[in-house]
Amino acid sequence: MIEAGANAGVDVVQGYSIKQTSELTGITEDTIRYYEKIGLLPRARRKDNSHRVYSDDDIETMKLITCLKKTGMSLDDMRPYLDLSLDSNLSEYPELHEMILNHKQKILDQIASLQQIVDLIDSKISHNALGPQECELTVEQKKKMPVRRTISRTIK
Repeated sequence: MIEAGANAGVDVVQGYSIKQTSELTGITEDTIRYYEKIGLLPRARRKDNSHRVYSDDDIETMKLITCLKKTGMSLDDMRPYLDLSLDSNLSEYPELHEMILNHKQKILDQIASLQQIVDLIDSKISHNALGPQECELTVEQKKKMPVRRTISRTIK
């Protein structure tokens, strides 16, 4: 942590530099600046030399962003959660509580879908062959599958 100086004329703003913040959160310096630019994070306090300074609460907010991002939540969907204090009771915000429950269900559905795929692969491995076997995809899974493009070639 950057400490306040004891001498007159020395910056008295305490906190973490952007480099220290990046190391503590695993978020790149450029990404931290971007999050500030788009308003996901509040503008950092500045020292007299205009260097950014981050507090422990800023660090915790960035860690929360990282966790929510790992769940697949979009930056826009994170915004209302980041407006709350870190010790807010989510049950006091029914709409946000419902949104996080829906997000959780989407993740559980993805896990179930991936488990079906793992089961299919395990079956292929245990039978030691790729032979014909049904692999039914739900409509939602089909929508998420990449489109296979064929390249036509002319042979001369």
